[in-house]
Amino acid sequence: MSPTILQIILLGLIQGAAELLPVSSSAHVIVAEKLMGLDPSSPEMTFLLVMLHTGTMFAVVIYFWQAWREGFFADRRRFNDAVCWVGIATLCTLALGGALKLFLEKVVLGGGKAEIEHLFSSLSLIAVALAAAGGLILVAAVRTREDTRREQLTWRDSAWIGLVQGVCIPFRGLSRSGSTISVGLLAGVGRRRAEEFSFALAVVLTPIAIAAEGWRLFKAQGAIHGASHLGGSLLPGLIGLGASFGAGLLALRLLSRWLEAGRWQYFGYYCLTAAGILLVLAQAGF
Repeated sequence: MSPTILQIILLGLIQGAAELLPVSSSAHVIVAEKLMGLDPSSPEMTFLLVMLHTGTMFAVVIYFWQAWREGFFADRRRFNDAVCWVGIATLCTLALGGALKLFLEKVVLGGGKAEIEHLFSSLSLIAVALAAAGGLILVAAVRTREDTRREQLTWRDSAWIGLVQGVCIPFRGLSRSGSTISVGLLAGVGRRRAEEFSFALAVVLTPIAIAAEGWRLFKAQGAIHGASHLGGSLLPGLIGLGASFGAGLLALRLLSRWLEAGRWQYFGYYCLTAAGILLVLAQAGF
């Protein structure tokens, strides 16, 4: 069953609002898709999900551009440092994320034609991941102190943030932004710098995810039908992209305000509450 235009717009708004808040956009979108009677694990829907992520990526670029210019592109030294930090984190993410994906597909799911996307339909698993993200956010909120934070990242900070981001890749519900920002805070990085770095990593990873999901959709439909189906999925994806872009800009304003005001723990409470609701829905057979 293909989504209607209204459903795509609604999913885009949900994605945009949740992606840029540390509450796992994928969990919210997947639950919404299931309630709409859609299959979150189908190639069409995973491709749409990536297109929705693209919309929020554009929102991130516009929102953080000035801060990145001042913090990462101000001079050659800062630019070189930023490239190094982002490179280390991305390599760690791809290495660990790829290894986890391979392990889950070949060992946990039994190999064959099993794909990690098949886990997207498990509300119980999403609930556990969401609860883990909520717990990490609460720990970061309680254990970090303002007087110990610094604006300069180190290669160790980048590596840890990248590794945690790698864990988030196969587990929908484990909020990428919530986990990476929390690890940055626990490492002693300042709130604003942790937020800026987390979303810089998202901008780097999104094109890779788009290419991967586009190829998955192409393979699922066959060489001949795949190209036409990919083209047919592009317009709905662009509509969702626009909706997620607008909602994403508004969500970023709220995230920055709450993070800098020391209200990070509220997102943790929300994740734990949402995890409980998902467990109830899972028991009800959704």
